[in-house]
Amino acid sequence: MSEILVNVTRGPLVESIHRGDIAVVDSKGKLLYSTGDPYKVTYMRSAAKPIQTLNVIISGAADKFNLNDKELAIMCASHYGEDFHRKVIEGIMKKIGLPICNLLCGATLSLSTEYTKELLWNHAKLNPTNTDCSGKHAGMLAVSLLKGYSVNDYNLETHPVQKELKKITSEICEIEEEKISIGTDGCTVPVYGIPLYNMALGFAKIANPDGLSDKYKIACRRIFKAMNDWPEMIAGTDGFCTELIKNSHGKLIGKLGAEGVYCIGVKGMDLGIALKIEDGSYRAVWPAVMKCLEELKILEDSELNALDRFRKGKNLNNIKVQVGEVKSVFNLKKLD
Repeated sequence: MSEILVNVTRGPLVESIHRGDIAVVDSKGKLLYSTGDPYKVTYMRSAAKPIQTLNVIISGAADKFNLNDKELAIMCASHYGEDFHRKVIEGIMKKIGLPICNLLCGATLSLSTEYTKELLWNHAKLNPTNTDCSGKHAGMLAVSLLKGYSVNDYNLETHPVQKELKKITSEICEIEEEKISIGTDGCTVPVYGIPLYNMALGFAKIANPDGLSDKYKIACRRIFKAMNDWPEMIAGTDGFCTELIKNSHGKLIGKLGAEGVYCIGVKGMDLGIALKIEDGSYRAVWPAVMKCLEELKILEDSELNALDRFRKGKNLNNIKVQVGEVKSVFNLKKLD
């Protein structure tokens, strides 16, 4: 059963609570720590992107189309659609020789509230490069072109590229394909429902791939490096994923998934972390993630200080005066 992870206070009272579940696993599959139900089944959502991008490397599409690490990083991203993101997506599409309209992710406003205000103020005309999942879609198109698959329906569950991605997820996360629940993500492609334990295991392997086959070892190392070399691609200006990777100095990768999912792979310490906020609230994700990193002693004091604004959220009133906090209240349970 889920446990209370985060409280929201207003004055002296706890006004709201956010429950959730956490799994901490090593790359060999040992469950090391948990809170709530580490086997909670939920959709991985965009936290699956680093795993899905492995196929761009394994298939040979990265080499065929001369895709660089910045381009691979944005395929792992839920980016803000800032100008520098959009230029990278445009560059990928030029390399693979397809127009922007082939991206079937829709055209949406930015995940960043501040940048969305700017877009609305400027009456920006949106296209699929604005959408946070456009990098992932560009990767799927690259593989489809390389292998001669249709590029018109690559987002469907029955498409060969989606079958490949499901198989890779099954292998990296060590779960039988038939046990993966399939839904449809906001960006139109299949999304995987698996236990938090298996999500954490997959991220532990990406960060610590020595025990994998050569094809996965090479791909995981390149994904880890790309995300660390280009953290601004993973979210954007002041985004948590970007700031976490940038300020942890090569120790980890972290990836947000919609509806309160977050996954982390820690290099060297051989750890994978997956958490789910039960009600899907983003405001509870950052304090919960930071609490895990503190308890597991993953970051130096200087790194924690650089990320201090994410450790406790501010509950603000209409004139931006703080009237309470959004703070973590759990402890990880160490397992034998």
